[in-house]
Amino acid sequence: MNNSLKMVVVLTVISALAALLLAGVYGATKQKIADAERQDFLKGLTTVLPGFDNEPDRETMTVDGNTLYIGKKGGKIFGYAVESVSAKGYSGNIKILVGAGVDGKVLGIEVISHAETPGLGNKIQDKSWRDSFIGKTAESNITVKKDGGEIDSFSGATISPRAVCEAVRNALAIIGKAGGAK
Repeated sequence: MNNSLKMVVVLTVISALAALLLAGVYGATKQKIADAERQDFLKGLTTVLPGFDNEPDRETMTVDGNTLYIGKKGGKIFGYAVESVSAKGYSGNIKILVGAGVDGKVLGIEVISHAETPGLGNKIQDKSWRDSFIGKTAESNITVKKDGGEIDSFSGATISPRAVCEAVRNALAIIGKAGGAK
């Protein structure tokens, strides 16, 4: 057997063993990763649907292709949560989770992902700013004050808050179609 063929055989065996090892590690960690992701998502749901006593990530409905997570207390629906994305962030998409009660009032918002500028646009993650949406409805003027609305923006970073406002308005429209916002 010549050297080239020997190298090909050795590399093939090594590659096959590496693939088997990688597949084994993936198989062993797949469920743990899924469980950790679920727990992270449930933390977000806890913020936007406070006090649920069901499993809203498993009790869902679909409206216009969007998954709504149903929050219940004592077996009665008290609110819905939906993920919403705005492509108008300064550095790309901003994905949020919005919860609203059956009365249509925002119960909370959680920023799921963004690529906004640290120290400026990433202030959308600040709890005190996110809490400024609580109690707002689809009829509220959910735009930044600079544009005549009710929501504060940050000095030097108006684009990110505008994008979050858009995502909240879109989420409330989706929840409204489920009968959860007036």
